Amino acid sequence: MTFDTWEPVYERILADFGFDRSADERARDRLDALCERDVAGELAGLDFTGQRVAIAGAAAQLSSDLDVARGADAVVAASTAADRLREAEIEVDLQVTDLDGNQDTTRELTAAGVPAAVHAHGDNISALEEYVPRLDHAWLLPTTQAAPAGAVANYGGFTDGDRAAFLADALGAERLVFPGWAFDDPDVSEGKRRKLRWAERLLFWLERRRGERFEVLDDRREGIDTSVLPL
Repeated sequence: MTFDTWEPVYERILADFGFDRSADERARDRLDALCERDVAGELAGLDFTGQRVAIAGAAAQLSSDLDVARGADAVVAASTAADRLREAEIEVDLQVTDLDGNQDTTRELTAAGVPAAVHAHGDNISALEEYVPRLDHAWLLPTTQAAPAGAVANYGGFTDGDRAAFLADALGAERLVFPGWAFDDPDVSEGKRRKLRWAERLLFWLERRRGERFEVLDDRREGIDTSVLPL
């Protein structure tokens, strides 16, 4: 996913939510400044080529989907899904987080040699400043939804969950499966529901790009607004 390909979708997201692009760029630049070395691309050894990769969401559904994660060759955890997986003794190969929760888990994972893709966006600069210095930067992969710069990369995606899928795609995953996802979760806020609608759209775009059909989108595709996607 090049930024040229991602940028038109990013601009639609900014317009939909009223986000300030310059705020994303400030967060990106702050994350870059916090990185102890040029880490972008240094996790090339994290390779999912030929693997069935579980993109674990943090919905309550994850408790019923643990066998899907166990049966995968690798597991990418979106934010707090990492805690539930570890409690179930399922190894996490990569965490994707914007540090809005379970920051101690991110610190523990990087200390144990598990990579964390830490995301910068317009309203998490204070979290970046507080928690990024506590991480083992040998296992830090800094990301942005704005243009990549310095150590900070952009693999595509908006929420922790769909960013995890785009990152697994970039790392060569052969097949993606989605334990712990619930697009219609009644317990989330309206803002979160809007973000989940974008996650759904972005996964549809990703499956089209990959020539794959994600089971998590079965019975949902006809209801997805694809007008905002460069299909």
